[in-house]
Amino acid sequence: MSALKERLQADMKAAMKAAEKERLGVIRLILAAVKQREVDERVELDDSQITAVLDKMVKQRRESINQYEAGGRADLAAVESVEIAIIQAYLPQALTEAEIETLVRDAIAETGAAGPSGMGKVMAVLKPEMQGRADMTAVSAKVKSLLGT
Repeated sequence: MSALKERLQADMKAAMKAAEKERLGVIRLILAAVKQREVDERVELDDSQITAVLDKMVKQRRESINQYEAGGRADLAAVESVEIAIIQAYLPQALTEAEIETLVRDAIAETGAAGPSGMGKVMAVLKPEMQGRADMTAVSAKVKSLLGT
């Protein structure tokens, strides 16, 4: 079993004992999403695959926040924000802007990409390295600007 999954299960037990309802609910959602993917793919997920699941969950909640705020539902947006904070505790340390720029420049040099046609190659190199550590939409925008598209 992966270390991250073990940590999630231990934290779930701790949240139960401490009666932390919000945290317990979010951890259960995470474990359910991981279990669903394991059942669908018939594999046991490793830490990087679990990180991808967590990253997707954060992205979904950010989209929900935008929709709730547009609909004037600040109360629901606040709930989503709390869930994001709990999920992000299980993601690797976020990269700074400077680190992102350095990694993007290195990937461009490594792939020899030039212009819009090189975007896919650069993103293929960056995604495994940055998954869960950076907003991939922002990374994509950075790649576009540096490739001059």
